[in-house]
Amino acid sequence: MTDPNNRRNFLRGRFSARRGPQRPPWALAEDAFLSACTRCGDCVRACPTQIVVDRDAGYPTIDFGAGECTFCGDCAGACATGALRRAAGQPPWTIVASVGEDCLARQHVECRVCGDLCDARAIRFLPQLGGIAQPQIDAAACTGCGACVAPCPTRALGVA
Repeated sequence: MTDPNNRRNFLRGRFSARRGPQRPPWALAEDAFLSACTRCGDCVRACPTQIVVDRDAGYPTIDFGAGECTFCGDCAGACATGALRRAAGQPPWTIVASVGEDCLARQHVECRVCGDLCDARAIRFLPQLGGIAQPQIDAAACTGCGACVAPCPTRALGVA
């Protein structure tokens, strides 16, 4: 039997094995999420930072280009279907930030915007002999909030 999610991704032009869209915090596993979510938009309206958007055929996704997740839980609290379930002690998700090749520091230009905005202090800059300090993400400290994504002047940071 064919997986309907694979067929849906194929019809939308998603041919690669890359990750699907980032769902809101505390989302169920993708198949269960798609079955439970009614695309009502309650989580979109509840998000105070407006990063929960309805882009994937009406299913909610996260747009870190619009801001960061504060993990307030309003989206999960607004979800009547249970597609978003916040449980005590459960992390909101397992995503972390990563730095791409377009990073200004990797192009030998001083920039530390991402590190300045990281409340978790997960982005550190390692000094380089005779060069610009390079950003390094501490995956254990990174919450995946996305605070580093929008302010990056070259959009070199991503969260996945």
